[in-house]
Amino acid sequence: MTREEKSQVIEELTAQLADNTNIYLTDISGLDAATTSNLRRACFKSNIKLAVVKNTLLEKAMEASDKDFGDLPTTLKGNTSVMYSETGNGPAKVIKEFRKKSEKPLLKGAFIEESIYIGDDLLDALVEIKSREELIGEIVTLLQSPAKNVISALKSSGGTIAGIVKTLSEREG
Repeated sequence: MTREEKSQVIEELTAQLADNTNIYLTDISGLDAATTSNLRRACFKSNIKLAVVKNTLLEKAMEASDKDFGDLPTTLKGNTSVMYSETGNGPAKVIKEFRKKSEKPLLKGAFIEESIYIGDDLLDALVEIKSREELIGEIVTLLQSPAKNVISALKSSGGTIAGIVKTLSEREG
């Protein structure tokens, strides 16, 4: 690879790092072609981009990036694959599901919404991270609950203040 080609790859990696808020670094070394193909297919179905990268080029891209990757570059040893995802827990779910049949991919580290996670032992915690959409859904549900109580109290009590108070006090008790 010429110096110009390396520079081009670093620029592309830097752009990908800038465009993605959820980045997982994994080790898929030792997987045969069929298993790797199955992993790629699983990633594609979950809207995750999987790319094998050279450690030195990824490290230079991380340095050139505006993001603070903290100690994440220290995980760049051996073979490294990068998973880019819209959701913070998507790659963790794919890895966990895939490891039911294979011992890899191993999680080296992750950069999720500006938080850094290092080590394969954090995989279960990353699976439990809620996506932005899931959190918004939970908040909406929580906000709707009191409003539904008031509306049902209004309907059941005939609309009088005394009836509303009575109905609400009975529900809480």
